[in-house]
Amino acid sequence: MALVTTKGMFERAYKGGYGIGAFNFDNLDIMRAVLQAAQNKKAPVIMMVSGGAWKYMNPLYIRAMCDAAAKEFPDVEFALHLDHGKTVELCKAAVDAGFTSVMIDASAYDFEENIRQTKEVVEYAHARGVVVESELGAIAGIEDDVCVEDGYGVFTHPKQAKEFVDRTGIDSLAIAIGTAHGAYKFKPGTKPQLRFDILDEIAALMPNFPLVLHGASSVPAEAIELLNKYGGKMEAAIGIPESMLAEACRRGVCKINVGTDIRVAFVGAMRKALHDHPEKFDVREFFTPGREAITKLIEGKIDGYLGSAGKAVCD
Repeated sequence: MALVTTKGMFERAYKGGYGIGAFNFDNLDIMRAVLQAAQNKKAPVIMMVSGGAWKYMNPLYIRAMCDAAAKEFPDVEFALHLDHGKTVELCKAAVDAGFTSVMIDASAYDFEENIRQTKEVVEYAHARGVVVESELGAIAGIEDDVCVEDGYGVFTHPKQAKEFVDRTGIDSLAIAIGTAHGAYKFKPGTKPQLRFDILDEIAALMPNFPLVLHGASSVPAEAIELLNKYGGKMEAAIGIPESMLAEACRRGVCKINVGTDIRVAFVGAMRKALHDHPEKFDVREFFTPGREAITKLIEGKIDGYLGSAGKAVCD
């Protein structure tokens, strides 16, 4: 199956009350591991490239890797997405490089400037058959001492979200309801909280419109324990419980972004292999366990709250 946009995926996900997994990858091994899980579970996925990964892998290779993967995994429906494109120029470059979806992240600017930049990307991308995601509100952690005197604070304001979508013509919107980027989302001893009341308000104002959650890694404790057991020094981290993510999907979230969980699983498995086999020096001996760990991780997420066989049959 050739690469696709997210339109069909999101339509089915919204109707079915499940989410599409969007997974960051930084190399060929991670990409193949995710797609192997998708093939095993007959699930659609979104392969994401961050700005840092864009530089690390070199855009000359990224689309070519995905075209090869489409041949290796012919039954998997997947999109190639630019995650957090911080400039209009980067988003346009990703469109030109063959990405099927791009995210313009101008959320650091004021509302009107965010709209202006987003509209420019939408016009460029739509003319070339590419879909666009944008972000409204602050995807922040508990460390930021969020002020919510007006009931919303730095979270996404529902009425503003509708105005933003209407004025920009975007295809999906990343909203801020309590998720956070990175591994250290919440202080130890605190309970993660998502503002489902805000999500419900947004979904009611924009029925059938695809919503996105960034910073949605669950950061399993056992993954950190494995990494630290074999030489890592990662501090305790608290992520988003997958039960909360499943609830968000039932309420209108169609795309769940995951990056940290993948990196922790990959590095933990590699550290174990390096520890167990100090006599080996073939890199394939160490990358293979990392790939297998990611495939197992993604399969678990698909079974838990993402689209899988019987729920998200590819067209």
